[in-house]
Amino acid sequence: MRKFNLAIAVAAFAILLSGCKLDQMIKLAQENDLQVNPNPLEVHGGDVPFELSAVLPPKMLPASTSFTLNTIYQYGDQEVNVGSVVFTADDFPNSSTTTSRKAENFSFPYVDGMNPGTLYIQGVATDTRNGKSKSTERLAVAQGLVLTSQWVQNVAFASYADHGYDDREELIPTNVDFYFDQGRSNLRTSLSYDGTSNRSKRDELSAFIAEKNVTRTVTITGTHSPEGTETINTDLSGDRAGTIEKYYRGRMDRYDYAGAADSIEFILKPVVQDWAAFRNALAEYDGIDASAKSQYNNIINGSGSFEEKEKEMQKLSSYRKVFNDVYPGLRSAKTEVLTVKPKKSNAQIAVLAKAITSGDAEADTLSNEELMFSATLTPSLEEKAAIYKAAADKTGAWQAHNNLGATYLEMNNLDDAATQLEIAANKNSSSAIVQANLGAVQALQNDYEKAYATLGGVSGGSNDVNSKVNSMKGALEVRMAEYDKAKASFNSAELDDAANIDKGLAYLLSGEYSQASAAFGQVSGDDLAGTAAYLSAVASARNNDAAGVGSNLKKAVDADPDLKNTALNDLEFSKYATAVNEAVK
Repeated sequence: MRKFNLAIAVAAFAILLSGCKLDQMIKLAQENDLQVNPNPLEVHGGDVPFELSAVLPPKMLPASTSFTLNTIYQYGDQEVNVGSVVFTADDFPNSSTTTSRKAENFSFPYVDGMNPGTLYIQGVATDTRNGKSKSTERLAVAQGLVLTSQWVQNVAFASYADHGYDDREELIPTNVDFYFDQGRSNLRTSLSYDGTSNRSKRDELSAFIAEKNVTRTVTITGTHSPEGTETINTDLSGDRAGTIEKYYRGRMDRYDYAGAADSIEFILKPVVQDWAAFRNALAEYDGIDASAKSQYNNIINGSGSFEEKEKEMQKLSSYRKVFNDVYPGLRSAKTEVLTVKPKKSNAQIAVLAKAITSGDAEADTLSNEELMFSATLTPSLEEKAAIYKAAADKTGAWQAHNNLGATYLEMNNLDDAATQLEIAANKNSSSAIVQANLGAVQALQNDYEKAYATLGGVSGGSNDVNSKVNSMKGALEVRMAEYDKAKASFNSAELDDAANIDKGLAYLLSGEYSQASAAFGQVSGDDLAGTAAYLSAVASARNNDAAGVGSNLKKAVDADPDLKNTALNDLEFSKYATAVNEAVK
């Protein structure tokens, strides 16, 4: 019985001691050094990350105790239990004489309505032997949220597949080679070196000239075979080219070219004592073996004049064969006529495309390439969509479905854009253009994770497509709080106003304020002018530039008066009340 009473007494005494210890801990808790960084809290990547560091005073952790710092974010009538920092006496054996330090990182998801709110810390002292505990009052350690990262813009670029049509002037070459007798520049019509007589070639050229094709140049290259003196060879090359020019001009007079003849440039190229043509003909000639051919090449590559080298060749056993088989092909006037390829005018193509989309003309009125090209001739997205739909119905080509999807993307018709792009992807899943457009649609549908995966898989694109992809990736990386990645993406990206806002945010949120202001300064359109100026004011505030805060906020409010209330309640400007009030009054 005494033992029982003694046990009760011991237990009661232990409880008393426990209560004293806890009371003492709660009292000492008032001396805790608590730091929250950043303060105020900031939203990054859809979360609110922060570090809580705590320093407990000496004697705060008696043996067999722990002290827990619970963090709670409260907004409106709701609160979020964020996490705890736990100090255990066993982990701090010198706590009776020294401070006890600990720091931990926390994060909680951001949802609309969390600002304004308050981060509280509540301490709990616990006797680890019996579980008894006492709590401190809640202590407010951070007020409100900085929402600067929420200014991120959606960036979406449409990429169009090549229509395959070139509306620039194209020249069509027509080539006719005339051949001459040795040492002669008059054209013997019966001569046939390549299986077709000069007469037939002349008649074909005459018929071609009679068609009066729009002609830009007539280039006639006169050549000679290696035998003969320098004087003879020089005259032969020029005279042979002149013979064909004379014939051509005579045909133009006959067919009444009138003023059109003056616009045609005749280019005569006499080739004199040049071994290139002979080398090429000899390489293709199969009448002698490689060893014999080497003999000729050795002479050509050796010393001596053109005539001396030709005389050396005459000593070769195969010379007569080469003279009879190869030389005749070198006595020529090679003629190339460049005429303009007939094309419909852009105005004609535009009219016919409109007739096709309205049902007044068959789709085959234009070629596939012309029909696709016609969409580039109108600024109307509705007309573009109608044309690309006609092209998709006509050809079923992935390019047509992609371009229809890209047009719907620009019209913000995201469901129809996704449908067309999925068809295009089924037809050509490896197309960088299609994947870039799919990623753009997914980003605008707020499916950011899927969009980033899609854009990250784009490969083999053109510089144009890749720069658009990098811009869209950069915007998504800002959303994910991957600011260094975003900066790298934007460095090789196509930048519109939305992308420049996001580029500036990447620098601003990573502490590079001058680069941030430079990016915001690139915004040129009215739609985002207020946003750019407002964020420039934020950069100035973070850079302790009160004048910059005032001047930029003034620009922001002038561009968008709704930003007045935003500025007055933005914790970014908590130290600049005077500048803010002056700017928004």
